[in-house]
Amino acid sequence: MGARRTRPRFLLWAALAGLISGAVFLAAAELVALIAARSASPILAVGSFVIDIVPQPVKEFAIAAFGAADKIVLLGSLGLAVAIASAIAGILQYLRPHLGVAALVLAGVLSGAAIVTRASAEALSFIPPLAGTIAGSVILIVLIRRLQGWREDVTSGEGAAKGVNRRGFLLTSAIAGASAVIAGVAARAVSAATSSVDAIRGALRIPEPRSRVTIPEGAELDVDGISSLYTPNDQFYRVDTALTVPTIDPATWRLVVDGMVDQRIELSFDDLIGRGLDEYSITLTCVSNEVGGNLVGSARWLGVPVRDILALAGVQSGADMVLSRSVDGYTASTPLAALTDEGTDAILAVAMNGEPLPLEHGFPVRMVVPGLYGYVSATKWLTELKVTTFAQDEAYWTPRGYDAEAPIKFSSRVDTPKAGAPVAAGTVAIGGVAWAQTVGIDRVEVQIDDGDWQEATLSTAVNVDTWVQWFLEWEAEPGTHYVTVRAVNRDGEVQEQERAPIAPNGSSGWQRTLVTVTG
Repeated sequence: MGARRTRPRFLLWAALAGLISGAVFLAAAELVALIAARSASPILAVGSFVIDIVPQPVKEFAIAAFGAADKIVLLGSLGLAVAIASAIAGILQYLRPHLGVAALVLAGVLSGAAIVTRASAEALSFIPPLAGTIAGSVILIVLIRRLQGWREDVTSGEGAAKGVNRRGFLLTSAIAGASAVIAGVAARAVSAATSSVDAIRGALRIPEPRSRVTIPEGAELDVDGISSLYTPNDQFYRVDTALTVPTIDPATWRLVVDGMVDQRIELSFDDLIGRGLDEYSITLTCVSNEVGGNLVGSARWLGVPVRDILALAGVQSGADMVLSRSVDGYTASTPLAALTDEGTDAILAVAMNGEPLPLEHGFPVRMVVPGLYGYVSATKWLTELKVTTFAQDEAYWTPRGYDAEAPIKFSSRVDTPKAGAPVAAGTVAIGGVAWAQTVGIDRVEVQIDDGDWQEATLSTAVNVDTWVQWFLEWEAEPGTHYVTVRAVNRDGEVQEQERAPIAPNGSSGWQRTLVTVTG
């Protein structure tokens, strides 16, 4: 049997050697990160880097297509890319010794750069990718040498008699592969277990608020299919740039207020809640919310007014923006006026719907500012407030095609009947929600096909910052019909009809739903 005929088989074995070496690379890096720098996971760092650099249309597509699963899809895609690249490195090392190792070294350099340039990088963050590179390279060299020895045995006709290199390659591959899986999974599990704050959050007792929101009679309509007045925490939308949820112990959390202030201050979690908490009812909206979309939700929050915290530091004249920073480096630019206005309930929230903030919603402290899209106001895992100016500082999303200031465009949504879900002829309840934070909804109007606009029945508003429910009874006749909805706010303004894309400052347009009525 000639070398030419055996090459395809050995190329497959070389690809397997590359896959195993890549697994060893990641496992060794995760294991060392557990000891040296918990935040220095190569695949997570590269994933975060990808999130930062992908163009705005790609981000919007991912959110629209995958929703809350967008980060899982990203991690899966990265895993597939790593597997393919590792297999190629194995083949390169087999065909041209040292090229495969060079590919692993390049991967180590790139992942190391992604790690050390993160805002959360630690002093020893460079060690995990370095250790992974060394371990992966050593395994790749050993496996390919044994594979080449196996090939030489076969081509020389000595394979059946000796088979030492074949057994050595297979045994080393099995040991290295199994070790990588065990070590990698164990390292991730230990890291998650030891850094988890679930138990701390569960034991945390938030003080009773000094005041609670009064829910008026009629605030929630008894109509099937309409979104509830308050969105359950496990159903509340999540859109952020964190590939993995930061875990922060409230005992070590600190908030720094600096920049254009009379004095820099630093507050602990106990300092913050010790100032006294109040309850607020606020609807949040993501700028990525399409017309009729579900990236909007209402909750009852416990928190402290941001203006009170800024007053402690003393805001200097000339400032017009506060740059808030998350523990993972994310930043948001919030107009100073929105945070200091006595009529706006901009808060530092510590609880959501009767419990400490969920980890994925910013535990232990996040910002909540009514009337502004989340990307300029709702910073999770908050760690810094820098008083500054729009001319001097720029936040995460501004250079990525979004406006630096982003007041929410008031809107309305049809929750029921849903498009694609036929309804029986007769009396049908059309219903949904409408929101106009800081102003309030005056009325909601519904149009069937090209008929007259009909005023819907509204729920009693909790306040101007919380959405209202609405419904209209419709005598539906068999066939297909278009249902269109629009809102009018308390300033007398009619919801914008013209369609606008998400970027640069939020979508607009009337929702028009096609409903099929059966006989």
